[in-house]
Amino acid sequence: MKIALITFTLLFSTAAWSHPHSFIDMKTEFISDNQHLSGMKMVWTMDEITSADLLYDAGKAKPGDVVWKKLAAQVMANVLGQHYFTEVWQDKNRVKFLNLPKEYNLSRNGNKAVLEFIVPFGEPQLLSAKQYRIQTFDPSYFVDMYYDNPQALTMDDTVKSHCQIDLHSPKPDDSLKQYALSLDKADAPPEDMDLGQQFAQTVTLTCH
Repeated sequence: MKIALITFTLLFSTAAWSHPHSFIDMKTEFISDNQHLSGMKMVWTMDEITSADLLYDAGKAKPGDVVWKKLAAQVMANVLGQHYFTEVWQDKNRVKFLNLPKEYNLSRNGNKAVLEFIVPFGEPQLLSAKQYRIQTFDPSYFVDMYYDNPQALTMDDTVKSHCQIDLHSPKPDDSLKQYALSLDKADAPPEDMDLGQQFAQTVTLTCH
């Protein structure tokens, strides 16, 4: 357990060994409640190197075993400490989240660890005549968090009947890329640089 905790404290922190050092393949479903946008169900699949120590600690534990629950709680605590690594904006208003997810789960998919959780909105959002802008990123760019393709973004039936999704991937210039690659374990980008956000994909949810 100690090894996994150290691994994920590093994974979800502003300390950096190189940029990026870890990779998370994301999937997100926008979910509704009573005709309102109520949150996002996220599935994060971590790369094999990032997953190794965590899966070692899990050993041969079966799904639902107490070991998985303890590891999930440790990882989720770090995610919550960074506000789910996610920002949602409606015009100039930032959508607030509840401090605790309604559910979360950690599991194994081959040699990769998979974290699933629901980001609950503090207040349900209208699905009519609204546009939402969503970004998920590690501010330091220590962790590269990405959607592999637009199909990684889905909606439940209610949201789908009102909204459409667009995924925009940024095109940072070569100098910024070289700067990120040059950062080593002794380096960290200035906080006001928002390095991770400059590499972050933007999801736009447009509702009618």
